Amino acid sequence: MKVEVVNIEGKKTGKSVELPDSVFGIEPNEHAIYLAVKQYNAAQRQGTHKAKERGEIVGSTRKIKRQKGTGTARAGSIKSGLFRGGGRIFGPRPRTYDIKLNKKVKQLARKSALSSKATAGQLIVMEDFTFDTPQTKQYLSILRNLELDQKKTLLVTGDHDKTLYLSCRNLKKSDVSRAQDLNVYQMLNAQTLILSEGAIEQLTASLV
Repeated sequence: MKVEVVNIEGKKTGKSVELPDSVFGIEPNEHAIYLAVKQYNAAQRQGTHKAKERGEIVGSTRKIKRQKGTGTARAGSIKSGLFRGGGRIFGPRPRTYDIKLNKKVKQLARKSALSSKATAGQLIVMEDFTFDTPQTKQYLSILRNLELDQKKTLLVTGDHDKTLYLSCRNLKKSDVSRAQDLNVYQMLNAQTLILSEGAIEQLTASLV
């Protein structure tokens, strides 16, 4: 698959990039994509929820009433979960929600997401660029040149570029990621994927 390269002005440079079909032209595997998104969402959960059980409640352990003859159920402690102020029965405990995925499944999910974006025409290849200093207005002008200022975009670079990250940080609909850190959720959440030439080289090397 050949894709023409554009510059920061949104104009064609006359160059084209060959996107390998093994990465950008496969039949998307929806189940692999589902698992990758599920893993990402699960990893966002802190898992720090905690409720006190009856052994952690501060209070008297005195038997509050006699065992028999009251006409009601037995009660051994005011800290029972059946009473107001007592411990919670089977309450939440700190835990991790991490889900393990095999490396090949992760790679298949990433290739599936890239292929679906390429097939839908939601993928743009841009020549490498950078800013001397963080400039949100300058980055926004690039999106306007591409007619993407009203859409969710994800710019994928070959290496970490702090100035680009700081330039788009205040834009709600824009994000920047290294090719090495790119995940399926980010790709699907973006309406348009902007790949730099350096990012394509890294993605091809890691996924082929």
